[in-house]
Amino acid sequence: MQSDYVIVGGGAGGLELACKLGRKLGPRKVTLVDSRLYHIWKPSLHEVAAGTLDIHQEGLSYQMLAHDNGFTFVYGAMTALDATAQSVSIGAILDGGGVEVLPPRVLAYRSLVLAVGSTSNYFGVPGARENTISLNATEDAERFRLNLLRLMARLDQEMNAADKPPHEGIDIVIIGGGATGVELAAELREASGAYVSYGFRTIDARRDVRITLLEGAERILAPLPERVSGAALRLLNQRAIRVVTGCRVTKIEADRIEDAQGNAYRSNLCVWAAGIRAPEFLSTLGLPTSRGGQVEVDSALAVKGVAHVYALGDCAACIDGNGKPVPPRAQAAHQQADFLLKRFMAESKGKTLPTAPYRYRDYGSLVSIGHATTVGNLMGSLKGLSWFVEGFIARVMYKSLHMMHDQAVLGSLRTGVLTIARYLIRRSTPLVKLH
Repeated sequence: MQSDYVIVGGGAGGLELACKLGRKLGPRKVTLVDSRLYHIWKPSLHEVAAGTLDIHQEGLSYQMLAHDNGFTFVYGAMTALDATAQSVSIGAILDGGGVEVLPPRVLAYRSLVLAVGSTSNYFGVPGARENTISLNATEDAERFRLNLLRLMARLDQEMNAADKPPHEGIDIVIIGGGATGVELAAELREASGAYVSYGFRTIDARRDVRITLLEGAERILAPLPERVSGAALRLLNQRAIRVVTGCRVTKIEADRIEDAQGNAYRSNLCVWAAGIRAPEFLSTLGLPTSRGGQVEVDSALAVKGVAHVYALGDCAACIDGNGKPVPPRAQAAHQQADFLLKRFMAESKGKTLPTAPYRYRDYGSLVSIGHATTVGNLMGSLKGLSWFVEGFIARVMYKSLHMMHDQAVLGSLRTGVLTIARYLIRRSTPLVKLH
């Protein structure tokens, strides 16, 4: 099997590049490879974990997107790279019983783009990998949601049993006070109240479902302006969420977390949101990688020393044309996808390739604090300006980010219909997923 442009990874950047290239060049020339059958917008995984978003309603089928946008979808995980032969190996697909559904395949390319995202960086903390859940993929978020639902059901049953002493409640600990940790904490507080409304009436959400956020830096949302961090902290405190900063976690057990000061935190559910690194398999491909496992690329997003191979998004270690490292953020992946689109379109038409290097533009950050509130800063470092935003306006802007992504892969009309459908579904179904 052969394709001019092979994109491995169907996250935000990889999928947008595949859709935009496919609409211009067609399925014979553009191929997307992913180990899953459907796409979910990763910034919404905290909602899936809390139960306020149903993944089975939100996921977009890669096969459907391929049909509608003119690219070919290959189901499977990339297992090897032969840069000399310009080919990648795709692993077999097995069903639940271990029966082979699709055999191993080899896919030849003219240009290869690695867009495989990131996974959790545990920094060698004992017990972190075994005793925490990281929101790297939909199955992680679903596992957290089901564990939370089980704990809520058990707590409600024990509190209803007259012959048993009062239960200690549920302790949820989130390690990492970045955007993922802050958004999850706020979403869980809203979800815990919703669960109480749907049958767990003996539970007092604020008293019996305790949420603790541990952050190693001196403030949450450390990369963002202090005003954004302060506003987020105020909103979390209003929601009875305990925030502990300057806390370096040293050990994690099944039911407790310890820090460097000797403090212990009880935990029934623990989420690791303290850092990311590139997927480990990248280090087996013979490509130059950074300390964090990212593939090293130049200012044209080309992998250093390897012809016809590019990388974008979280898995790419990029120093842009401004001489600064590009942060692992969704807006960087979107910009990089557009940068490569222009390059590949010029290449496909036999034109001179663009010589301008990729330059990251920071348009600011928005952090969701539950369903009603958002805080953030706009414009970021663009022209040295920054505006603090909070409340309804910020919430509308936050929602528009998801709509912009949908518009890139679905088109304007279907995005409008989908937005209306989401609104109606939220008002005709429970506030949380109960099964």
